[in-house]
Amino acid sequence: MSEDLKQEALAYHEFPRPGKISVELTTSAQTPHDLALAYSPGVAEPCREIAADPLNAYRYTAKGNLVAVISNGSAVLGLGDLGALASKPVMEGKALLFKRFAGIDAIDIEVDAVRSQEFIEAVSRIAGTFGGINLEDIKAPECFEIERSLIELCDIPVFHDDQHGTAIVTAAGMINALEIQGKQLAQAKIVCLGAGAAAIACMRLLVSLGARCDNIFMLDRRGVIYPGREGVNEYKAEFANNTNRRSLHDACEGADVFVGLSGADLLSAEMLSLMAERPVVFACSNPDPEIKPELALATRGDVIVATGRSDYPNQVNNVLGFPFIFRGALDVRADRINEAMKIAAVESISALAKEPVSAEVLEACDLDSLEYGTDYIIPKPMDSRLLTEVSAAVARAAVDSGVARLPYPEHYPLGPGDL
Repeated sequence: MSEDLKQEALAYHEFPRPGKISVELTTSAQTPHDLALAYSPGVAEPCREIAADPLNAYRYTAKGNLVAVISNGSAVLGLGDLGALASKPVMEGKALLFKRFAGIDAIDIEVDAVRSQEFIEAVSRIAGTFGGINLEDIKAPECFEIERSLIELCDIPVFHDDQHGTAIVTAAGMINALEIQGKQLAQAKIVCLGAGAAAIACMRLLVSLGARCDNIFMLDRRGVIYPGREGVNEYKAEFANNTNRRSLHDACEGADVFVGLSGADLLSAEMLSLMAERPVVFACSNPDPEIKPELALATRGDVIVATGRSDYPNQVNNVLGFPFIFRGALDVRADRINEAMKIAAVESISALAKEPVSAEVLEACDLDSLEYGTDYIIPKPMDSRLLTEVSAAVARAAVDSGVARLPYPEHYPLGPGDL
């Protein structure tokens, strides 16, 4: 990042007032009568109703449209363990995205807890305040235990976006990229460089969609993960491949897909040249990908490249997923986000990329034209149809899979007065 951009980013967060979010009133508070209704004595009536039936909290409070964005700061972006307070700008940013893209009120909460159990206890005790919980920037493998425990303890959706949001958007783009390349996920040989939370979630979801575990070669810092290898925890062991391949160089030979969730410049031109015809490369390390798109395209004219960056085509961006997944879950009052809802999101995002691109997207991207193909395998974040299409698909899947407490709405999406 240039010095000018650093200073611009700091000024953006400081002015015109510090931070990126605020609280606004949703009802009148102008007269003494208004205040008598909002607080004492009028507030006693909804309190009594909620005490009689906890579900009335959705009727009389903001709970149904309120998400907590929670972190302990143990894995902040690519910066590592910065601690809870230093994660606050990221959590505020996530809250901004919830509001901007899906009209969801979100509040950031930074929990100063190193031990998983302390974090779980703190979050579970405040969960009733919210309609959903978005976990963020929590290191692996602790994030797996934390999410699993909170899903069991809470009766609202708990979603670790670093895992599932990344996986959903990656899978949506991957399905389209393979289709364009004339390949099938079930037959694709996949190299996954990285074995953290996002990588494991990506591979799990691809398997749910039809990929075969014996076609997946996952690598961590020690190389290919195989049965009996040292330094393999229970989560990495899910993808231990009974193979003689040991290095990234070995794994890339004949591979159809490379998924990078690791670090900069780790995929060389030589390794890329070893891959099968018409390969797909998702180099998602941020800000610097595992291979620069310019190098990849200069090495192979038949490659489709995606990154996590907005200044290249095919950005794998979590904002394509989490706002609309939560929107759909909240609208039918789901008690969790399950596999059916994740797959529905994948299929909806994937399908939207094949639709004609709207004028609003072309204008926002300063483009004359854009169509489904090697440089457009996944929708742009500013496509307003994501709200209607993805949220509706997720809500429908929640109802059909039995985790919704409300029926699918007669009209969708809902308006502000319906939340």
